[in-house]
Amino acid sequence: MRENDKNPAQSLIESFGVEEIPAQERHAKPLDLFRLIFGGANTFSTAVLGSFPVLFGLSFQAGLAAILLGVFVGALILAPMGIFGALNGTNNAVSSSAHFGVHGRIVGSFLSLLTAVAFFSLSVWSSGDALVGGAHRLIGLDENNLSLGLAYGLFAALVLVVCIYGFRFMLWVNKIAVICASALFLLGIAAFVGPFDFAYAGSLGMDDAGFWASFLGAALIAMSNPVSFGAFLGDWSRYIPKQTSKLRIMTAVFAAQVATLIPFIFGLATATIVAVQAPQYIEQNNYVGGLLSIAPSWYFLPVCLLAVIGGMSTGTTALYGTGLDMSSMFPRLLSRVQATVLIGIAAIAFIFIGRFVADLVQSVSTFAVLIVTCTTPWIMIMIIGLLDRRGHYSGHDLQAFSRGERGGIYWFSHGWNWRAMSAWIPSAAVGLCFVNLPGQFVGTFGELAGGIDISLPLTLGLACLLYLALLRLFPEPAAVFGPKGALWSSPAAPASVKTVGKTA
Repeated sequence: MRENDKNPAQSLIESFGVEEIPAQERHAKPLDLFRLIFGGANTFSTAVLGSFPVLFGLSFQAGLAAILLGVFVGALILAPMGIFGALNGTNNAVSSSAHFGVHGRIVGSFLSLLTAVAFFSLSVWSSGDALVGGAHRLIGLDENNLSLGLAYGLFAALVLVVCIYGFRFMLWVNKIAVICASALFLLGIAAFVGPFDFAYAGSLGMDDAGFWASFLGAALIAMSNPVSFGAFLGDWSRYIPKQTSKLRIMTAVFAAQVATLIPFIFGLATATIVAVQAPQYIEQNNYVGGLLSIAPSWYFLPVCLLAVIGGMSTGTTALYGTGLDMSSMFPRLLSRVQATVLIGIAAIAFIFIGRFVADLVQSVSTFAVLIVTCTTPWIMIMIIGLLDRRGHYSGHDLQAFSRGERGGIYWFSHGWNWRAMSAWIPSAAVGLCFVNLPGQFVGTFGELAGGIDISLPLTLGLACLLYLALLRLFPEPAAVFGPKGALWSSPAAPASVKTVGKTA
């Protein structure tokens, strides 16, 4: 059933896939985008990310600086990615066809899948642990694999149901989450203000070996939160009318990420208290257990509520977009609902394997840094392309893959734009080689800079230089540019472009 009225009921299952959303169905506002982004990040799992500077041995002040650096840089990089959905009425992976090619859009789909699995897992894991831990303190529930497994399974199923119903239901959930989660985090000030020490020194000083490696590692993990939204923003901004101010959209995206400093700083501050009062939990990388052990008894219920509300927000924003994108890759086989269920089941399996077989804390934090390293150059290529095309796109040709067609102005070389691919692949590869995440992942050349992680400036700078150079040296077809032409590259001579037929 399609949503035909201006304010469709949240109980209707969304029927739109990645096809361009009709203008009459696009009633969302930048404020709605703010709510979805902030609601998806104003959660307990973001507080867990905020605890990582303490787990790395940093002081509160150094950890705060790392978080501020990561969030602000990530928000600046992310902000333009909200524009694509409003311009094209589809998700960002499909929009990337304009720059990576009809087939090259699978790069965005792959990054979306990695991000969804990592952050869906983080939300279910942190929320499930908080629920079971709170129940243990309140009613004596045993903290064992059975109780944890049941909590994970139940919570993951609830998230999956919300994702199946789609955008409107997600928007309703996040409207509630933004208010409730913020109130519960602020209530935490009263719970923990007494034992909090602003001068907490940590185990690493600025003169200690490994300080800067830990500092940049913590900043990259903080940065992974905004960057992780890069492939997803179009899933929600596609419901914003095309004529909406681009500045308003970017402001909503940036403001939503700045607002996430609430859960980040909550996680950082409470982690310092755990490190002083229950250091064994920090040694075990168990921030959630440590938080529950030091929390006043009256704050147990708010923690459980925060786990449920926040986890629902993070889980739905991560899983919804990947299900949507997967359906576009196999349009003849999977609807949006079927693809969402398939991805959800696979992600749940990953959660159980990671939690009970591997070290999920280490896995998720490593995933977060790898996501930043691979997604940042993809985002920069998209933004450069957006600027060079002056925001001009052909909605019809963007949907060639979904219609099973070959050809169109974004076909380039057999469906691949080798210019963008030749900029993204080496940039991501070089970045991975220079990653230095203490005790977790160190790339081949991770120690060359004295143990300092320089992967981000390298991958970001290389992507920009390579793509700009390739656009200049090997001009793109004139057909991809609008009537105003290119902003700085020199388009190739016009050539006829036609759809040559259906794919096999």
